[in-house]
Amino acid sequence: MLGFLSVFFFFGHPVDKTCLLRQTSFGVFFSIGVSSVLAKTITVCIAFKASKPGSIWVKWVSFRLSISVVLVCSSVQALICVIWLLVSPPYVEFDHHSYPGKIIIQCNEGSVIAFYSMLGYMGFLAAVSFVLAFMVRTLPDRFNEAKYITFSMLLFCSVWIATIPAYLSTKGKYMVIVEIFAILTSCSGILGCIFFPKVYILLLKPSLNSKNIIMERKKLHI
Repeated sequence: MLGFLSVFFFFGHPVDKTCLLRQTSFGVFFSIGVSSVLAKTITVCIAFKASKPGSIWVKWVSFRLSISVVLVCSSVQALICVIWLLVSPPYVEFDHHSYPGKIIIQCNEGSVIAFYSMLGYMGFLAAVSFVLAFMVRTLPDRFNEAKYITFSMLLFCSVWIATIPAYLSTKGKYMVIVEIFAILTSCSGILGCIFFPKVYILLLKPSLNSKNIIMERKKLHI
């Protein structure tokens, strides 16, 4: 939901405040979301390992682990954005050269290295989550959400891999439209892939949402 809200910084006439906030807020908000998915993936992996008798992974199955993953991963992204704002912050730019006879008012990202470091780190979190979820996707369990996480991260990475060339080849408002489309699509993909199966059962198949049926299916898998 924070990812959806970050889109509003991209609307309207570019000013110094929105130029400073739109990319950094997008980076931090998305990192919180992707690191939350990563924490969920790590929890799924450890839960399967801890289910074996005498496993040393039992002590790692806790709520604190998930919170720690989210805090550490999102803090790294926040640090990148703070350094970006201190060293070479984004600013309003007047482009006189792209279109003869027209002046395009747009946000210059300042440090290109910092901008792509922010995107690269976010892609790194998504890739790690995808790999971990892919490894445990076939483990038999009623509560295994690794398949949904795998599809969500695959969609997330595909959207941004396709967006970067389009982003680099456009100018002005079209560049902003491309990024808004990528943000909305990737947010919708994460929410849809992870939560749509749950909503489908709750709304359309409520008979499957019972303790007896879940336990029976779990016994069949075992």
